[in-house]
Amino acid sequence: MKKVFSLIVIALLAFALTACGGAKNDTAGKDGNKKLVVGASSVPHAEVLEAAKPLLKKKGIDLEVKVFQDYILPNVALRDKELDANYFQTPGYLELQMKENKDFDFVSVGEIHKEPIGIYSKKYKSLKDLPKGAKIIMSDSLSDHGRILPIFEKEGLIKLKKGVGANARVEDIVENPKNLDFSTLIEAKLLASSFDSGEGDAVVINTNYALEGGIDIGKYGIAFEGSDVVPANLVVVRSKDKDKDTIKALVEVLHSKEIQDFILEKYKGAVVPVSK
Repeated sequence: MKKVFSLIVIALLAFALTACGGAKNDTAGKDGNKKLVVGASSVPHAEVLEAAKPLLKKKGIDLEVKVFQDYILPNVALRDKELDANYFQTPGYLELQMKENKDFDFVSVGEIHKEPIGIYSKKYKSLKDLPKGAKIIMSDSLSDHGRILPIFEKEGLIKLKKGVGANARVEDIVENPKNLDFSTLIEAKLLASSFDSGEGDAVVINTNYALEGGIDIGKYGIAFEGSDVVPANLVVVRSKDKDKDTIKALVEVLHSKEIQDFILEKYKGAVVPVSK
């Protein structure tokens, strides 16, 4: 009898543990909807996701948006399964991060919008007005340099090694007649503050941080990436999750006319939606 009772207790404990394990990994919310957790930069990514919430709700998905203030933690959180997806990075940045972090097994599931990087100045009206030795402040993210330096090359201020393209680095500059100083590199999230403080002759700022910092893009922007070369911002997931219904629904909603119209109306061209 004791043996039978022991077997019953063991069975009940096993069932309880299984049930607890299932609840821990269950994506259903209190209302029966599936839950989706997405990490994002605050502007414009999190704002776009907030606009997408009611559309996903209609599809039976409760979206939780986790806002990050840097470009490192969203990928760490995705790796650690604290997120189902993140939405903040470009293909170049994703490629670089995966190359440097072998445990990042990620894949893009959709291009959502484009943000032309801009060069801002309180002192000068155009790049050609920059004086000799002008101090240019840039992001310390090397993946951005391949987007920034070609802007200067296009304006005839520098010349890069032939063929470097999107992989351009400061050391690839072969001609710099004005001896522009590209040595000041800071965290991307601090660029808007540097601009507000009047540091440097020009500051190169990612559009999301320019918007977040309240910079008047039309007034202070003196040069921008060409729309034909701007990389898209991606929704990124762990490779094994790319075919999940909730992920597919997220991308579908972000590509919807409702969200495209929201982006166009709110950001007045500073952010450009991608339809597919």
